[in-house]
Amino acid sequence: MDNWFKSKWFVRIASLAFAVFLYIFVSVTVNSNESESRLSGNSDQAQLLDDVPVEIRIDEENYVVSGVPEFVMVNLQGSPGNVRPLALQRNFDVFVDLRGLGEGEHTVELQHTISNDVSAFIEPKTIDVTIEERASEEFDVVADFINSDKLAPGYELVDYELEPSTVTITSSRSVIEQIGAIKVYVNLEGLEGSINNREVPVNAYDTQGNELNVRIDPESVQVSANIDNPSKSVPVTVDTSGELPEGYSLNSVSANVEEVEVFATSNVLEGITEIATEEIDLSEITESGTIETQLALPEGVNAPEMDTIEVTLDLEQTREFEAIPITEEELEDGQTVTYVEPESPEVNITVTGNESEIREWTAEDFSASIDLSGLEPGEHTVPVTINGPENENITITSELEEVRIEIN
Repeated sequence: MDNWFKSKWFVRIASLAFAVFLYIFVSVTVNSNESESRLSGNSDQAQLLDDVPVEIRIDEENYVVSGVPEFVMVNLQGSPGNVRPLALQRNFDVFVDLRGLGEGEHTVELQHTISNDVSAFIEPKTIDVTIEERASEEFDVVADFINSDKLAPGYELVDYELEPSTVTITSSRSVIEQIGAIKVYVNLEGLEGSINNREVPVNAYDTQGNELNVRIDPESVQVSANIDNPSKSVPVTVDTSGELPEGYSLNSVSANVEEVEVFATSNVLEGITEIATEEIDLSEITESGTIETQLALPEGVNAPEMDTIEVTLDLEQTREFEAIPITEEELEDGQTVTYVEPESPEVNITVTGNESEIREWTAEDFSASIDLSGLEPGEHTVPVTINGPENENITITSELEEVRIEIN
């Protein structure tokens, strides 16, 4: 064994074997690191974009096309360094090139401007399109006012103007022949005044009411609408219910205004000839005076300057005063009076007049008397005179107009 280590050839062979082993070890290590590096982040990446717009390249002066989808899906594949920026920035186009093709149906392939560093797959790859000759025609624009029932109460649309009132529609001849209406929609909800030069988009519809994808020039028009709140003046009447308590009657009832201005739509105003107050319950009224009440406005009618009105009630009251003593006037000295009929020198009276004037009166405010001047002893029938407060509007009546007496 010692002789081997001392041999020159043994040393040479051992050195060569060690060098080969070292080379193999280093190669395996490097390849393994490169493989791990690719697996950890440098492998190809896929990114699906599902809303990529499609550009149409065609002779727009003479032709229009149908059948081209608005959006397509694009699947990007490549290194992350190329795919990620492309997916984020979308700085590429997907298009269909129809230049050079004539009228009719064609199957064409969708193309793109994506760099060759990234593989791009478009779905669908091909599409069927129809190319037709371009045509243009002028149409009148009609305004469709929506939510007119939600205008502020009492307001209505009187008239309107569109500027311009016509638009030019450009599409294929077959599509133009399908057009049923050119409309703008104007929302009236909550409006309390007119519309001045509101810009609204124009829409085209076929005879079935389906919206058409056509070129409209101009794409919008200006609408001005006169929104009015009509009004008129009508008489005010006072509405009552029930009956006054016993002993009362109604001389007069009147409002503090003869007319009121009411606001409503024209068709509602046509049916209004007067406005009544809310019902006043007479069964609760026992005094003349003024009370506040509201107007009984029909639905859709407003009277903004007349929240409440005053109503004046003039009552007539009938009151009875009992046992008014009868006094004897001009009785001769030494004579006495005996009442035959009635036996008691008293009379009951009834007073009728304005409630506000007689409400405080009592029996002491009245008197009754008989005039006995020049009468001889014996039985007599004499009239009874009733006296009370001086008021020409008061009526006093007595159940007893005369008495039968005996003078002794």
